[in-house]
Amino acid sequence: MTITDEQAYDCEAFAIYLRQLLKAHNESMREASLASGLDHGALHRFASNHQRPTRDSCIAIADHFDLNPNEVLTRVGYPPMHFFDRSLVDPQAQPPYVAELTSYLSRISPPSRRRQLCQAIRQMLELLVDASLEPSTNRL
Repeated sequence: MTITDEQAYDCEAFAIYLRQLLKAHNESMREASLASGLDHGALHRFASNHQRPTRDSCIAIADHFDLNPNEVLTRVGYPPMHFFDRSLVDPQAQPPYVAELTSYLSRISPPSRRRQLCQAIRQMLELLVDASLEPSTNRL
């Protein structure tokens, strides 16, 4: 779904929301922008220049402030993403080792470190999958 109605994005309300988050976390816009993985002036543009954040920026902001991404997405006028709706996840459907790993990952702070670790794990898994798909040259 593409947002075409400019009224769907209340830039003033989002600016107030961002300032409240910054105050609650005792951070400057620059600090929070960088910690979110965005460029140094991103939050300033969203709060002061009324630039609408992209979906990816909303997810990065939510991750930094330890919020459900749907909370930030909907405040900017994007529809919620079912992927982030935790009520749809059946904990019983996950194998115990996945639930255990998820539990450990969720306790890592700050969120930027958790995000870096997840990216590193994903890269290692991609290498393992790629290696398992290559024909073995060491067969007897």
